[in-house]
Amino acid sequence: MSILTKEMKDFFHTNGYVLIKNAVPKSYCEQLVQVIWDFMGKNANDPDSWYTPAKGMDSYWEGQAGGMLPLYNHQAMWDIRQHPNVYGAFSELIGEEKLRVSLDRVSMKPPKRDDHPGLNANFIHWDEDTTNLTFPLKQPRPLQGVVYLADTAYNQGGFQCVPSIYRDLEAYIQSQPADRNPRQPDISGYEVEPIPGEAGDLLIWDVLLPHGNGDNLSDKPRFAQYVLMFPENQITREETEGYIDSVRKHQGRPGNLNDPRNWERNNCGPVELTPLGRKLLGIDPW
Repeated sequence: MSILTKEMKDFFHTNGYVLIKNAVPKSYCEQLVQVIWDFMGKNANDPDSWYTPAKGMDSYWEGQAGGMLPLYNHQAMWDIRQHPNVYGAFSELIGEEKLRVSLDRVSMKPPKRDDHPGLNANFIHWDEDTTNLTFPLKQPRPLQGVVYLADTAYNQGGFQCVPSIYRDLEAYIQSQPADRNPRQPDISGYEVEPIPGEAGDLLIWDVLLPHGNGDNLSDKPRFAQYVLMFPENQITREETEGYIDSVRKHQGRPGNLNDPRNWERNNCGPVELTPLGRKLLGIDPW
């Protein structure tokens, strides 16, 4: 059964992103939100506590731009990564069945406060260096994705993007000075569009879509899980073994800063993977 309609695919190719409604059950999202609170050691009913680090996390809090947290391998995260709808959406857009999944983090962005500016980065960037692009662009493009773990309003600091630049990227780049920033577009005169969503929605975007997170001007945190899938021929066996080892040991992701408290290792049981999940991680062949 197809996850995306023709209209959704056309919208994606035109605008650089697509929002898939109800991609994962809301119960999965609620479970992961609670895990995030537990990981932080915070109380959802105590807003003042949202702005202070958990004990032992001092050097890993303010530096997490936009509220990113080094949580990678809880079962609740894998329940979302290995959900057939998430895989199906990536597979249809990439045009490939044999995919792998990355070990990406979660985000908890509290409402903006002047005394904690590091927790509310408002930015627009490209995921890929745009220095030597050739047109027409190669297809399929690398993709990124994010699952909305809670209802996220337009002013809640969630995903925002500039589709108007993406729609005419070649002309835009040709109009820019030679010393332009290849990862941060000049968006002067362009509209930045926030993309609200509900718990369980999946948003997938092209890495050449200018995007980022906005300021959280609401009174609620923004919760999200990042998910990335890519063709299996884009990862080496050595890298795959590193991913598998990280999942088995609950030690974050290879090459990334991990939680110095070892919260995952001390609080998470063994990850249970479905047959699909085992293929996405690289344990079993496609």
